[in-house]
Amino acid sequence: MKKNLLRFVLPIIMVVMLSSFAWHKFYVSVTQIDYVPNKKRIEITHRIFIDDLEKALEKKYKKKVYLTSKKELPEAEALIKDYLKENVKISINKKVQNLEFLAREVEGDVLIFYTKIAISKKINTFEIFNSLLTDVYSEQQNIVHVNINSNKNSFLFTNSDVQQKIVY
Repeated sequence: MKKNLLRFVLPIIMVVMLSSFAWHKFYVSVTQIDYVPNKKRIEITHRIFIDDLEKALEKKYKKKVYLTSKKELPEAEALIKDYLKENVKISINKKVQNLEFLAREVEGDVLIFYTKIAISKKINTFEIFNSLLTDVYSEQQNIVHVNINSNKNSFLFTNSDVQQKIVY
């Protein structure tokens, strides 16, 4: 009797438990910002899911870009650079900085971008604007870790909160 009851009840419990968890895609990017005094520069690493960035580029530029595939558009890198410059802005000591694009690489389903800012002055204020992918996904979250002047801060940027400021 107990075996029959278990054969009947156990599958029902499994179905109820599994159906209570709906799959939900998580929209996130991660940016690491480090001041490297001996190189007199800020090094920035962005990690963005390839499919999410593709969708953002396609929406903005009205063309399929096919990132990291053999069909990638020749102008894809220029489109990425423009998109990054438009959606990530950094001001140091109240002066907008130029982000120099260094390279990109693929790690699984993530694109990693390396940028830098040359800086020779002491950093007193640091402001960052990050609206990556928020134009495509309202639930997008951009996590930014900042390590400047031996001070570590982490921020969460969302569709409604795209700017942060640090005073040193």
